[in-house]
Amino acid sequence: MNGLLILPYGPVEESILLALENGLWRAYGFEVRRIEGLPPPEFAHDPKRRQYNSHLLLGDAAARIPPGADRLLGVTEADLFIPMLSFVFGQAQVGGRAAVVSVARLKQEFYGLDANPSLTCRRTVKEGVHEIGHTLGLTHCGERRCPMSLSNTIRQVDVKGDELCDGCSISLRNTMTHNALAAGHRA
Repeated sequence: MNGLLILPYGPVEESILLALENGLWRAYGFEVRRIEGLPPPEFAHDPKRRQYNSHLLLGDAAARIPPGADRLLGVTEADLFIPMLSFVFGQAQVGGRAAVVSVARLKQEFYGLDANPSLTCRRTVKEGVHEIGHTLGLTHCGERRCPMSLSNTIRQVDVKGDELCDGCSISLRNTMTHNALAAGHRA
């Protein structure tokens, strides 16, 4: 594993980016580096919905993975949606190399509450671990405390932890071992 890159789309608070770097390193143990950010993803803006199309942002993130990097996580403050859902906290290529996370609905301010930066950071780490888990082949988990559990509401995000459950940890280890063996046979 050559590492994970974090790519901010538009301004993202430094505390959030640092929390993601540390949280993803703790969860998966591989190098996490931030690369130079881009402007807000206006190419993905849907004026009728006043949101940003997650599919378009994910495709752009995938196209920006440089040689030598294994994965890329795009992070934005833009509110994301996919056509069949009113919003998403993030999206990933399952078994692929790219994922995106939106901070918009992870902030207390979105719900008319006072800002809570540390809570926003914790929520963003959980969703980052979730989306990168999908790129590593993990699917949704039935264990509500596992970051791989499905979150359709902010309450579901808050119930999660930021460490994989035993079942997901075993699945990830098995997948990584299988991939390493397959790579060895190709060499």
